Amino acid sequence: MTDSVPPSHALIVVDVQKAGVSGDRAVPGAAGLLERTADLIARARRSGALVVHLQNDGAPGTGDEPHTPGWALHLPVQAGPTEFVIRKTRDDGFAGTRLGDLLGEAGAESLTVCGVMSEMCVQATARTALALGYRVVLPYDAHGTQDIPAAPGISEAVPAAVVSRVAAWAISADADVTAPAAAVTFTAPRSRVR
Repeated sequence: MTDSVPPSHALIVVDVQKAGVSGDRAVPGAAGLLERTADLIARARRSGALVVHLQNDGAPGTGDEPHTPGWALHLPVQAGPTEFVIRKTRDDGFAGTRLGDLLGEAGAESLTVCGVMSEMCVQATARTALALGYRVVLPYDAHGTQDIPAAPGISEAVPAAVVSRVAAWAISADADVTAPAAAVTFTAPRSRVR
């Protein structure tokens, strides 16, 4: 775990949608996660870094089914030349989207990734970013997930905090897993997106 890392050119906010961070299905610790994510967004905006909100289009009947209340992004978006919303249908925010093109056009070389769910969409997006050659920062306290239920005869329930920690640990050899989110800094990428 790293306490200080170079500035990021972009912030990728993964699936911070009402279904996952509010109500009775919210990830444990959602209030703190939202505060830290909002702070990351505010600091990225002030620095001129790219801010990309990923929005998952869930299957019919799921909490994040498009155009249902749970599908809506929880934090306000300031759409403009450095802030975007990208809809996705898979865990990986790069798969079938224009995320890679957007980052390339901006000249971003380093990304901070936050949001939900740690072991699914957050980790999948971070892994692809690493595979594409981006430096990735994953603030350990700015992503979350649900508890994993017990599997009788296999294991007891796994608390969400442990799942998030394992998800970060699994990529920590290649990414900068930083403590805390407040230590993350941002700078504008070298070019503007068109």
